[in-house]
Amino acid sequence: MAELLLQDLPWGASPLADRDYGAEWIKKTIEDRHCIPVIPPKSNRINQVPFARCAYQKHNLVEDCIGKLKQFRHIATDHNRKGLACLTLTKAAALCLWVRLYVPEA
Repeated sequence: MAELLLQDLPWGASPLADRDYGAEWIKKTIEDRHCIPVIPPKSNRINQVPFARCAYQKHNLVEDCIGKLKQFRHIATDHNRKGLACLTLTKAAALCLWVRLYVPEA
């Protein structure tokens, strides 16, 4: 699965990934595309590799957003929709989340 995702990786990107994707071949594939992998090393790794901790903190922001979008079950469970319809529903759900967060109740 990682190979398929890395094929479409744009040049110069900084992909965020969990520790599970910290294999050397994955990091090498990312670096071959002139990208900087932001993958923390596993705790039992013999040679600890430095990584951009401040960039990795954005990973939690993305994970939290996806988790909140999954609360809209009609988006998370409907796999028969076309891409544009799914994107539209996702944007509408994100707008609902934004309104709940930033607009005070009257």
